[in-house]
Amino acid sequence: MSVAQQPIASEEGPEKFQKRAGPGRCTSHLGTHTDRTPALLIADGGRIAPRHSNNNSSATTSYALQATTNERREATMSYYFVIVGTQDNPLFEYEFGTSKQGGDGQARFGEQARHMNQFIVHSSLDIVEEVQWGTGQMYLKCVDKVFNNYVSCFMTGANVKFLLLHQPTTTTAAATIGSSATRSSSGSSAATSIGANPTSPQTEEAVRSFMLEVYESWVKTVMSPFYRVNMEVRSPVFRQRVAAAGRKYL
Repeated sequence: MSVAQQPIASEEGPEKFQKRAGPGRCTSHLGTHTDRTPALLIADGGRIAPRHSNNNSSATTSYALQATTNERREATMSYYFVIVGTQDNPLFEYEFGTSKQGGDGQARFGEQARHMNQFIVHSSLDIVEEVQWGTGQMYLKCVDKVFNNYVSCFMTGANVKFLLLHQPTTTTAAATIGSSATRSSSGSSAATSIGANPTSPQTEEAVRSFMLEVYESWVKTVMSPFYRVNMEVRSPVFRQRVAAAGRKYL
């Protein structure tokens, strides 16, 4: 080939391009990226789409979605708290849910379960009367279990009974996949949560603390000169204190 027929080399020839960008790297108006594997950025309808070789699957994930959602099952607890007088008459009722481990504090009882809760709690009074004479403790722990419902009891000195029915439920929530440390910590916290095991020592201690705080508020309520024995408690202040104790311990 003659000199006149040889193509004129541009200033931005391969040699100069490699010197400017350095070995193993390429630059463009889109930015700089490592070129370990053959990869091209092509414009497709105004969008920048990656094209990679098949021998490097990890490079494909770098241009994929940064976060992936995954369904996570969380154990929560629904509570039905009732105070029963000396004549087995209900004096106070309150429903709430788990507030620990990110719970919203709402009960998950169905419409039929709300009616069954009263029967389950009332039927457990026979067991409470048997257990209370065999121990000198005010907190009797879990005294009855009906299907998936657990009943814990606290006795006052005036033979008024605090009964707490707790029903574990499992909810499905969407969570973002993070690092392995985040996933392992969330899994370990779920395994030791109150909603995961209703009969665990952690649950028993939490229920005991809840009962003691409610008992303190109960004593202040019944000491009112306007209160009579076995009268239904309708004080909004007492209800607020029960709700606060539930959020604090359960």
